[in-house]
Amino acid sequence: MGEPVSVANAEHYTWGEGCDGWHLVRGAGLSVIEERMPAGTREQRHGHTRARQFFYVIEGELTMEVEGRNHSVGARQGIEIAPGERHTAINASSAEVRFLVISSPPAQGDRVVSEETAS
Repeated sequence: MGEPVSVANAEHYTWGEGCDGWHLVRGAGLSVIEERMPAGTREQRHGHTRARQFFYVIEGELTMEVEGRNHSVGARQGIEIAPGERHTAINASSAEVRFLVISSPPAQGDRVVSEETAS
């Protein structure tokens, strides 16, 4: 605690098809992750039973599908996802998107995959 953190020194992981994540804060009550999604990628539709999340776009444009509705979230904009809301992050653009995922409590281990696909 108390030391500056960035993608250069944070714990890194990969997910999906060429996507990256960096754990900037990983605590018992709070998680802050920076994620990078290349053009044309998407995550698996899911929800969380306890975690409330806030997605904040740093650069690019993210499409967030939440309970069947698509929301376009541009740079310096964010969207809140309540516990239980099924959602997926989609990069439908031709450029990569970078965003923060802030979760309280942390979403790790709280993910429930949704078998159905939103239209």
